Amino acid sequence: MELRVGTLNLASARDSRGRSLDAAGLRSALAGLDVDVLAVQEVDVAQPRSHTVDQPAEVAAALGTPDWRFAAAVAGTPDPFRSWTPVDPPVLRASWEVPTDPLYGIALFSRLPVRRWSVLGLGAGRARLPIRAPDPRTGESRTWWFPDEPRLTVAAELDGVTVIGTHLSFAPHTAARQLLRLRRWARSLPGPVLVAGDLNLIGPLPARLARAQRLATAPTYPAPAPRVQFDHVLALDPVTAGPAEVRALGFGDHRLVVVPVTVP
Repeated sequence: MELRVGTLNLASARDSRGRSLDAAGLRSALAGLDVDVLAVQEVDVAQPRSHTVDQPAEVAAALGTPDWRFAAAVAGTPDPFRSWTPVDPPVLRASWEVPTDPLYGIALFSRLPVRRWSVLGLGAGRARLPIRAPDPRTGESRTWWFPDEPRLTVAAELDGVTVIGTHLSFAPHTAARQLLRLRRWARSLPGPVLVAGDLNLIGPLPARLARAQRLATAPTYPAPAPRVQFDHVLALDPVTAGPAEVRALGFGDHRLVVVPVTVP
């Protein structure tokens, strides 16, 4: 079996000026992307900051993926004031459901038939991430300390392979702990198992922690001039992989990663 597996941190589809693409712009930016299963992180639904676009639905339309699931990490808008509410336990939103309240989370898209979907909550770390951004009340730039949101993983069981999409904590020690929990959970899924996502762990580290095969070995962040690799495709079981495609898409702060994979 051959398939192309990828990961993309959407970053709410923000461009280099911090403005989110509208629905048409998002579809255009993703048009022609050749990927069978794509894990996507930092996805907005009905968020005012991203034109209230249903981003999972627009990504699916652009990719031509009939089957997909979205899992919200938080209800509301991520901000340093903790005005959002964790979604716990996590719930998978199917492609035919249309939520109206603001949500933020991850999604997994498949052009191939999916036999079963599942979701696992990985919890949140206690660390806070310093981010330089304008104060919405004054317009002046300042440093915000963002709390960690709950982290999730979504699995799609296909014929002959399982693909897991995830987005781990920005705190490395928490991300490492979440990755180990993900690996334990993956043992209950039919193999071979592939993991795709923004793991917030650099270079060879996640493959070593998960005792996995590293299928992409190129820097992915920051997108204009990447210096480190946060975005990974790992194989928890033996597979054969071709050269990875790593490129910027004109939005977001991470590069897209796509890997051709052959599974036994």
